[in-house]
Amino acid sequence: MQDNDPADYLSRHWQTGSSEIPAKVDELIQLCAAESENAPLYRDMLLDVIRMAQADRNRWDAKIMLHTIREMEQAFSRMEIFKRRRKVTVFGSARTPIDHPLYALARAMGEELAANDYMAITGAGGGIMTATHEGAGLDHSLGFNITLPFEQRSNNIVHGTSHDLSFGFFFLRKLFFVKEADALILCPGGFGTLDEALEVLTLVQTGKSPMVPIILLDQPDGQYWQAFLQFVRSQLIDNHYIKPDDINLLTPCSSPAQAMQVVLDFYSNYHSSRRVDDQYMLRLNRPLTAQALAQLDERFGHICKSGGFVQQGVCDQESDEPELGELTRLCFDFNERDQGGLRTLIDFVNQPENYQSRGTA
Repeated sequence: MQDNDPADYLSRHWQTGSSEIPAKVDELIQLCAAESENAPLYRDMLLDVIRMAQADRNRWDAKIMLHTIREMEQAFSRMEIFKRRRKVTVFGSARTPIDHPLYALARAMGEELAANDYMAITGAGGGIMTATHEGAGLDHSLGFNITLPFEQRSNNIVHGTSHDLSFGFFFLRKLFFVKEADALILCPGGFGTLDEALEVLTLVQTGKSPMVPIILLDQPDGQYWQAFLQFVRSQLIDNHYIKPDDINLLTPCSSPAQAMQVVLDFYSNYHSSRRVDDQYMLRLNRPLTAQALAQLDERFGHICKSGGFVQQGVCDQESDEPELGELTRLCFDFNERDQGGLRTLIDFVNQPENYQSRGTA
């Protein structure tokens, strides 16, 4: 590293000229979050902001940092109201007219979600987004609007309510579309819809986002997603750009009832997942049977880096989620590459013949 490297200068300045700053930050954390398990994280956040101040970056960089932190904190605070409620993000064209069959399809999708006590997240715009919220109703709707220089108003279902959350940055809006979703439903649309489809696929395929159902919803005779899947098979799989199992991440559906059933089946026994040290855990509502456990190594051993599958109870590192303590854990050393295989494993643990019924010892 060269002597005049700015990063090296900043590092030396931090080490030699700012010995009082960490102590002051510790004092501040003690005042506002002394008992929180997150205190070390808050400390690191503050130190990162201080490093930026010491470097005295340009005003545009500082503004981006400020508005990103502020917008995320506001979004976290608002979403706390809807914590623990299951949610499904629905994407589709804002240009779909009210008399189009897809508009009726999206409205029916919203009705299905509400009937099963799921909230419908959309971009709060028109077309498919308005139709979904019309079907779901306000109590089961969330709108993530984007603030633009020209007039951009959320739809009449959520506008002006606590269910309407505006974002200034597209990347933060995209983050919350995926972060809050227990499933993703994609209706036909333009570049934006395809952008969302490919982005969520990339996030799940690379393990950057938790596994959730990704549903391609169209009319019974629709060709939109059929053509997309044909392209994936002929151009991506056949040319070895993706693994053959990656197609399992996508589920085409031709009715809202079918799409809803995919979501319900996904969470029939599977609850959620978490990584603890080198172990990946599937948290299950009910334990697997001995017969099902005996099949795992042979059928799914290829997704493990080493070892096999172990069924156990809660571990010490999950103390921050005490409400999930009664769930069963299926633990294994996941290789992180075979996400399509992981999706197939989740389908396996959800089959009624593979898990114990209530009251079974």
